[in-house]
Amino acid sequence: MAKVLILSGAGISAESGISTFRDSGGLWDEYDVSVVCNYDSMQKHEDATIEFYDKRRAELESKEPNYAHKRVAELKNMYKKEIAVITQNVDNLFEKAGLKSEDVIHLHGFLTQLRCQNSNCGKVFDIGYKNQNEFNGGRCLTCNSKLRPNIVFFGEAAPMYEELNRHIQDCELFVVIGTSGNVIGVNTMAQFATRSILNNYEPSSAIDDAYFSKVLYKKATEAVDEILQEIESFLS
Repeated sequence: MAKVLILSGAGISAESGISTFRDSGGLWDEYDVSVVCNYDSMQKHEDATIEFYDKRRAELESKEPNYAHKRVAELKNMYKKEIAVITQNVDNLFEKAGLKSEDVIHLHGFLTQLRCQNSNCGKVFDIGYKNQNEFNGGRCLTCNSKLRPNIVFFGEAAPMYEELNRHIQDCELFVVIGTSGNVIGVNTMAQFATRSILNNYEPSSAIDDAYFSKVLYKKATEAVDEILQEIESFLS
């Protein structure tokens, strides 16, 4: 297992112009989150849900990785086995920054993918930035069942959390970049590691920074060089 675990959240992609449901403006004001992001959204509000994720996918096409994505990608490529990169984000900015898909663990799914709704099939298809129905009429190429965004909706199980738990048990340096701590309990995770670093733009009521060895309250692009220096020093 990797000695270093880097866990990122919305804060690292915010500087690339990607907003979250906690922000105001854009798509998140046009749609009711409880309608298009819920476990039963594809059953109760299929058209609106597909439309919402089609728009998010199209919006993502023009977004570029920022300095923080690029620097993390550079270090991961230098220390393939020693560093695990895990993100709560569904965007592909780490991949655009130079990481292969297998080098990033996406806890909440991946926006450029569709997944078969048939639980006996579950085939995943990479569609890039297309609309869902532009890909084989929104049907699975294997079993012809309906497809859905490969996103973890609210109220659904998140299978990749098993990977997160596995990595946190063995990591020695735990790095958090740009997460509020409302979804994932980073306080507890920080206590598993020998050393830990927290980088958020500002304090969060869900995170007790006393559990972290180093705390940087600044933008990810401003903190990333110092974080990477700490990681390289730790690995050496």
